[in-house]
Amino acid sequence: MVNKNTIIGFVGTGVMGKSMASNLQKAGYSIHVYTRTKAKADDLVKNGAEWKATVQELANDSDVIITMVGYPSDVEEIYFGSDGILENAKQGSFVIDMTTSKPSLAVKIYEKAKEKNIHALDAPVSGGDIGAKNGTLAIMIGGEQKAYESLLPIFQVMGENIILQGEAGAGQYTKLVNQIAIASNMIGVSEAIAFARKAGLKPEKVLDSISTGAAASYSLSKLAPRMLNDDFAPGFYIKHFIKDMTIALESAKELGLSTPGLELSLNLYKELAEKGEEDSGTQALIKLFEQYA
Repeated sequence: MVNKNTIIGFVGTGVMGKSMASNLQKAGYSIHVYTRTKAKADDLVKNGAEWKATVQELANDSDVIITMVGYPSDVEEIYFGSDGILENAKQGSFVIDMTTSKPSLAVKIYEKAKEKNIHALDAPVSGGDIGAKNGTLAIMIGGEQKAYESLLPIFQVMGENIILQGEAGAGQYTKLVNQIAIASNMIGVSEAIAFARKAGLKPEKVLDSISTGAAASYSLSKLAPRMLNDDFAPGFYIKHFIKDMTIALESAKELGLSTPGLELSLNLYKELAEKGEEDSGTQALIKLFEQYA
């Protein structure tokens, strides 16, 4: 059972991972940290986290291992192989992949972990940089009930809306549902702001009127103000949203489902990335609509 003596290894301290690890520190957990660019972990180390030079070393010395990296290929690399997590984690330990990745990869990790008496959950999140900083993320979990219950105190530090969705892979499928919903919504928010401007309205006042009605959404209330302030810093990178939408589109095709809204959003974001915006936040989509205006 997880307690304050539990040592948590955290792999990946980017825009969201750093805040998630920091919240675990503030809650009193001992943190081991590894990231490819050590400088990204400097603040955590200054606050008492122990730096580990390799994934193998981190896995050896941790009771719970959380991964929050960029792409499915990164997940593959850090979990498998002789120097990966699953070959080096202790029996009875827990691994939680919080990266948005492929459901099939989540199942692969779960099955390999089970062979080694390691408990695996897939637990992607939603809520962006703000949710990560405030510890209010939505956490969508796939795996066994017993492992979920054991790790719930850790999840409760990082998020508020925490739901076990089903067996291994269910967390990843749920996150893809989330990204499909956001994909078309971001088009709608961008079009709406462009329309308001073209009509000679004051977009800030328009948002005051519509953000609490039927049009309300996270994108409208949190990202639209950033659009209006020309704040395109990444709460969530465009390049990672493209990755998520690509996985979602592939999964939809495997399920025999047509997702035209997702396809349109993916194409627009790819166009934006080709214009040099891949490291901007997803709210930079407004730039395309301003260009079209």
